Amino acid sequence: MKILFAGIVARYPFGGVTWCSLMYLLGLRALGHEVLYIEDTGECIYDPERDEIATDPAYGTRYIHDALEPFGLGDRWSFVNYDGSYHGLSKDAVRAYCAEADLFVNLSGGSWFWRDEYAAIPRRVFIDSDPVFTQLAIAKGEQWYVEFFKGFDRLFTFGGNIGTSACDVPTSGFVWHPTRQPVVTELWQTDQAPSGDRFTTVMTWRTESFTDVDGNKDREFMRFIELPALTPSRFEIAVNGPMELLEQHGWSPVEAIGVSRSLWDYRDFIRDSKAEFGVAKHAYVARHSGWFSDRTECYLAAGRPALVQDTGWSAHLPSGTGLIGFSTLDEALDGLEQLESNYALHASRATEIAREYFDASRVLPRFLEEACA
Repeated sequence: MKILFAGIVARYPFGGVTWCSLMYLLGLRALGHEVLYIEDTGECIYDPERDEIATDPAYGTRYIHDALEPFGLGDRWSFVNYDGSYHGLSKDAVRAYCAEADLFVNLSGGSWFWRDEYAAIPRRVFIDSDPVFTQLAIAKGEQWYVEFFKGFDRLFTFGGNIGTSACDVPTSGFVWHPTRQPVVTELWQTDQAPSGDRFTTVMTWRTESFTDVDGNKDREFMRFIELPALTPSRFEIAVNGPMELLEQHGWSPVEAIGVSRSLWDYRDFIRDSKAEFGVAKHAYVARHSGWFSDRTECYLAAGRPALVQDTGWSAHLPSGTGLIGFSTLDEALDGLEQLESNYALHASRATEIAREYFDASRVLPRFLEEACA
């Protein structure tokens, strides 16, 4: 098949966001499909060198190229700036590709437009990486937003419980199919032991989107703020949050942008970690969404165990060895003790879980089967 894939790599030029799109592109290509990356959000890019939203897309387009080029995709992308100008492949080249494309995949709002060439592609699917927030936004009933989602043949979500009796989030008549972020596990696996002895994560304290929903990570993290004082385990959190507050409670915070500036910085940070300790957004937890982090999948693929907050994902994924879910402070402490007492076993099982549940060769065939049904 010929697949047009929309993502948000330039809009959010950080390692984790980039890997999310890249592993779809590489996984689909490995299955024998032709892929083209498009970014057409109607928004300006974020330029971390200037620390501002920039009308000049030069940083973003350079970032896309530098991310895709090492994988032989340096000429397989196009970025549509807010002013309608095309960068990378031209408008005519994109239209020509769309005319022959079989499937349009829109990840996380990589395009908010129904251009004629996108709408004409025979199969069109959306992948929701931010469950609960997406469904609550649709439920507001803004006509353009509702109509946008009506343009897709299938809607997928990283929230495994969305649309089931386990989750009370309104679906507004839309059917959401659960899916998982594919991971190209061979790009993460390593024979090197972790160089650090800390539990780590990369997180956003509060997001700027969906400001009317009190559902961010800061609210959940405060429930576990005392954790470092209760255990000999050590923690390093890459975060754009209250550094002084975290330090006062025994965490070792570092600037998130420093470990997310590129694909390789992000991967090195995860590989250098002993394991992940992660909390989820409050909305994911409170609504029992079943969301599971693509970042956590990368830890597992690198052979790094994960102790992460349960959003309801434990109904669909193994929890206990290599991957441990927690809901309370006591459960988090117990999970830390388990990981510290038999780290080699948990590290080995982490790798197995990544291959069994998240490897692109397993996730994507099922995704494509449902997308093209």
